Formats: sequence, structure tokens, C-alpha cells
Amino acid sequence: MPSFSSSKTKFIILILILAPFIKSCGNFADARKVSPNPKDRVQKNIEEGRGFRLMDLGNDKKNTNYEFASSNPLWRASLDVIDFMPLATANYSGGIIVTDWYSNNDVDSESVKISIRFLTNEIRSDALNIKVFYKNCKSTGECSVKEDGGRLSTELTSEILKTATVYQQSDNEKEFKPYVMPPEKKRN
Repeated sequence: MPSFSSSKTKFIILILILAPFIKSCGNFADARKVSPNPKDRVQKNIEEGRGFRLMDLGNDKKNTNYEFASSNPLWRASLDVIDFMPLATANYSGGIIVTDWYSNNDVDSESVKISIRFLTNEIRSDALNIKVFYKNCKSTGECSVKEDGGRLSTELTSEILKTATVYQQSDNEKEFKPYVMPPEKKRN
């Protein structure tokens, strides 16, 4: 077995590690069809999706929408409406909020749990799937759980949609910028 020096071994390992990241040069461009101007080539590559510019990262050219939970009025409204209940799970990327069992101080044997699943980010009546579970426990420690959407589910949906609409209108007002005519175009 031939002995390799440590620098040659490191070089070979580096080549093996970097090899998958090096793209094949098999896609040669026809010089007659490509502009010699580098700005034109860059623009064409960006239009074809083969590159990016750091200055364009904030632009929404491909309709990619990276929203955070705090910017989604439906999510914020849901959390505000059920803010008195302890949360078991709140997963924005999964689109679900699940509360822990909540009991009013008056009746300890009865408690409620709410699950809110987001079907869309749009504020509309079918955007939410709300499930309400009731747990009744007897003094013997035996508990029964049943799902009952009914009136509470309808009230929660209505309240969440109202609150989300208010949030969205407020956000739109903050983003509104009136047009200001440049001084050179103003008429005297």
C-alpha cells in the first residue's frame, strides 16, 4: 500500500467532499446567442432562475411568501380570542393550536379543550376547523370525553374572524402610503 503524506491525504479528502457540489460544465452557451455584456447575461440568468442577487432577496418575484406568525392576522386573532386558556401546542408551520384542558373555577369536574386547525391564511368562514372537547369527571375519578362543536365552535369562529378582520384593516392602514407628486411635476 503506497503511503501518502498528510497534505496529499487532506487534499484528496477535500476533493471528495467538494465533488458533489461542483456542477458539471456540460451546459455550454452558444457565443452567438449570448450577449457579451455581463449585465445582460446576469439579467437573463436571473429571469431563467439560474441565479440571484442579494438586493432582490426581499422582492416577491416568484410569489414566495414567507410569513411569520405575528404577521398573520388569523393566527394572531385566534391566540387573542383564546388567550385565557393554557396552550398545549401552538405550531404555526403546522397550522394548529391546541389548548390544554381548561376548567372554570366554579366546576372542577368539567373542563374544555379546543383545537384550531388553519386550512388557509385567508380570512374567510371556511379558513378554520375548530373542534371543542368536553371532559366530565365523576368523583370516582372516571372521566368521559366527548366532542361537541355546537354553539361554542360557531362563536369562536365568528369572534376569530371579526378580530382578524380588524387586525388586517389595521395592517393595511399602516402600509398605506399616499402618492406625493414630485415637485418638478406640480403645476403652478
